[in-house]
Amino acid sequence: MAAVLQRPHAAVLCLLLLYLTGGLSIPDPKQREALIKLEASMQTGGQLVLTDTEQRLDARLFKMKQEELEREDFPPAMHFFKARKLIRNSPIFKLLQKMPKGGALHVHDFSMVDVEWLVKNVTYRPHCHICFTNDQSIRFIFSSQQPKPLPHCSLWTLLENLRAKTVNTTDLDNSIMGNLTLFTDQDPEALYPTQALVWKRFEQIFQAVFGLVTYAPVFKDYLYQGLSQFYMDNVMYLELRALLPEIYDLDGHTYGKAWALKTCQDISKQFVANHPDFVGVRIILTVNRWGIDIEKMVQVVEEAMALYRDFPDIMAGFDLVGWEDRGRPLWYFRDALSLPVDRGVSLPFFFHAGETDYQGTEVDQNMLDALLFNTSRIGHGFALSRHPLVKELSRKKGVPVEVCPISNQVLKLVKDLRNHPAAALMSEDHPVVISSDDPALFGASGLSYDFYEAFVGLGGMRSNIASLKQLAINSIRYSSLTPNQQEKALSLWQRRWDKFVSENAFW
Repeated sequence: MAAVLQRPHAAVLCLLLLYLTGGLSIPDPKQREALIKLEASMQTGGQLVLTDTEQRLDARLFKMKQEELEREDFPPAMHFFKARKLIRNSPIFKLLQKMPKGGALHVHDFSMVDVEWLVKNVTYRPHCHICFTNDQSIRFIFSSQQPKPLPHCSLWTLLENLRAKTVNTTDLDNSIMGNLTLFTDQDPEALYPTQALVWKRFEQIFQAVFGLVTYAPVFKDYLYQGLSQFYMDNVMYLELRALLPEIYDLDGHTYGKAWALKTCQDISKQFVANHPDFVGVRIILTVNRWGIDIEKMVQVVEEAMALYRDFPDIMAGFDLVGWEDRGRPLWYFRDALSLPVDRGVSLPFFFHAGETDYQGTEVDQNMLDALLFNTSRIGHGFALSRHPLVKELSRKKGVPVEVCPISNQVLKLVKDLRNHPAAALMSEDHPVVISSDDPALFGASGLSYDFYEAFVGLGGMRSNIASLKQLAINSIRYSSLTPNQQEKALSLWQRRWDKFVSENAFW
């Protein structure tokens, strides 16, 4: 794990405090300026020394941000669904799209590709059937025969036939797309007034997408398309949370986790061969924390250990996913999660923890327990600011928080991103990385939207080009790549960064 930059020594702060309280009646302007600079040096990127060209680009960014903050319709203060168009037209966003952002370390595999590709490409393939469920959702399956009814799906319809009978297929396609994303042109706060409702819809979408992306030919194409979309957003490396579910083909044959993992490895190698400036992808195996018992968790952890042993190049580790407040806490599964240590087997953890605004509950202890189980990173960590001991342990151990601003806002943890707890973490250079969680479900793509929200909303006027540079470096330093792989990735990123700076510093 990379070393964490040290904060200014406590003795320095104590001396400053003594001097400040020494009875001076008029504040010293020079002392004030020194304190402002000292505090600025404590933020993310505050210890980096910028080149002359980087400073020129920083001056350009500062001017852009001043103009952005003067707007009445300030995007980070709005729900992302309302702000998306404004962000797209922002000069800062367009610059961030060009910026080499390093890696995306917190992305779920079946929510990484935009829904238009799913509908226009995947659902137009032969043998694609659709079913409209009792709970006003949809399901898909590819089959050469008429699929059998399911409890929630009484009638499957071949999409090819449905489109042939439909007068306006554009309306049909738009309706299908609306079932595959949370994004809406309606008032999102009225449509999703509570966490329970937005999470219910969130889970329905994953179930709807499931039958499309677990079809073997689509599974391969989907992963390649996902890498392509992140690559186009100047992301050079991904770590995907993946359930690795059973994959099926047209004749009903199924394939297990080892086949899926090997396929991910092959697609990653193929993509890197076609794009030499892309580092690759690694998989964090996940299990949904809803409704799973200890016995089943033992089986899943044992399977994860075997996969980590057999696929060291592609398999990064293990995590639990799903709505944290409704799932069992990590401590409930302590016997299962202790198996790797008990057996002397390596299995890194990357736990979702602290994705909650309920203080004092059992779930609210997940971040502490994640650290006790030696998690490599904390997924979301939204509640970290309410746990000073956990925050300090996270810093001392060099365990970063995977901050996903848009996800936290859409799933109703925070309304105005200027008030996101990670703003305080960035102000004190707590180890953090920025990621996008489920971009396709939020109407986003890649990493640029979340970088915009972090840079403009969380960072305010204080964040600068050094903040962006440090966040990109963090995404490589805190990845699961080996130290040697990290150095190679950083060298590759640095060349792209220098090119980006030189091309955009003058205007």
